[in-house]
Amino acid sequence: MDAREVALLTLNTCQHQGGWSDQILKKQLAAAGLDRRDGALATQLCFGVLQNLLLLDFHLSKFSNLPLKKLESKVLQALRLGAYQMLFLDKIPHSAAVNRAVELTRTHCKNPRAPGMVNAVLRNLERNLDRLPTIPQDDPVQYLSILYSHPAWLVEELLLRLGLDETARLLEADNSRPPVTAMVNTLKTTPEALAGTLAAQGAEAEPHPWLEGCLLLSRTGDLEGQPAFQEGLFYVQDPASRLAVLAAGPEPGMRVLDVCAAPGGKTFAAALAMGDRGEIFSCDLHPHKKKLIQAGADRLGLSCVHPMTADGRQFRSEWEGAFDLVLVDAPCSGLGVIRKKPDIRYKDPAPLAGLPQAQRAILDNACRYVRPGGVLLYSTCTVLRRENEEVAAAFLEGHPDYKAEPFTLPGPAGTAEDGMITLWPQVHGTDGFFICKLRKDGAP
Repeated sequence: MDAREVALLTLNTCQHQGGWSDQILKKQLAAAGLDRRDGALATQLCFGVLQNLLLLDFHLSKFSNLPLKKLESKVLQALRLGAYQMLFLDKIPHSAAVNRAVELTRTHCKNPRAPGMVNAVLRNLERNLDRLPTIPQDDPVQYLSILYSHPAWLVEELLLRLGLDETARLLEADNSRPPVTAMVNTLKTTPEALAGTLAAQGAEAEPHPWLEGCLLLSRTGDLEGQPAFQEGLFYVQDPASRLAVLAAGPEPGMRVLDVCAAPGGKTFAAALAMGDRGEIFSCDLHPHKKKLIQAGADRLGLSCVHPMTADGRQFRSEWEGAFDLVLVDAPCSGLGVIRKKPDIRYKDPAPLAGLPQAQRAILDNACRYVRPGGVLLYSTCTVLRRENEEVAAAFLEGHPDYKAEPFTLPGPAGTAEDGMITLWPQVHGTDGFFICKLRKDGAP
């Protein structure tokens, strides 16, 4: 099995069985046993197709005699892979892209005429690379939707909020690959020492330009297989999540509750900020995620973390008024992490309508656990107002004993004067992320 076959099978599984492409790809790569170079190509092909799906289909539809929706799934994936390589990858000969697409079609598809059709469509596309069909520009929603392969409903919402130019910048950023960011376990090492250790293990690491204790990694290969990772010298976390914890302000000796904690990044960031002194109850609804959090805490050597299985919507009387800080990183649409999960943009938007209600229910419950004078930190990894500012505003209206509190963050984020901020990939270089700091009235 080679890189192109792994990509084809991953894309096909995503389409038919659901699930996230990064998780499916990881399993396919492990089963194929590809080396680092071929694994990187498979990842690039898979993510590249998903990032440009609507644009690829737009071009392919102009050169196919059959509607794309009528094609067998694996035939369509072979066409997309071939087209992506010809349109976006300069170092791959067009003949190699076409020939392998035909071979994969012959191997995996039932229709004996499919390989010939794939060959004809891709050869036709190749002949017309210098005069590709133009995307109509009379409708900015449809134009941006096709050009950057985002669903029209999402483009429309973003245009209303950001305008044309900034929406285009965001959509372009969504189709880029973010750097891998490592948060240094300062209980065990320093950024400088860790960078040297990783370099000795074949990876490249450089300091983050504005976030202390964070390294940008490249050429890591199997990251979790790195000895430095296994020894608990770092964990992977987007800077946006670390900024949320910085806004919350955990301190040594605090009693902290992380309501929706898995996979544990904010818990770990809080534990490090506290010097592993105090208590953090790190909760998730699913028992297997409790084990995931515990494994992470054990690897990092964090003794103050206490993973638990708990429903953020169900009140626990023993926790009432018991915590200095409560973190609520609520379940959300995830539309701020499209760079990392390119297929999340294609999920059915209908179920998203119920998210604000669920987010408010978690906040309404979690706020009861904050002691007088304590902090409730609400965050999401989405950029939709209805899940962010509108949820925060509804909460404040219903809970007059809470006030939004200004906070200052490092780097381009600066000061959130009204106690809340949205981070944007094209502005801050982070995930799309919302942070709101809420202070409960009363003395400690």
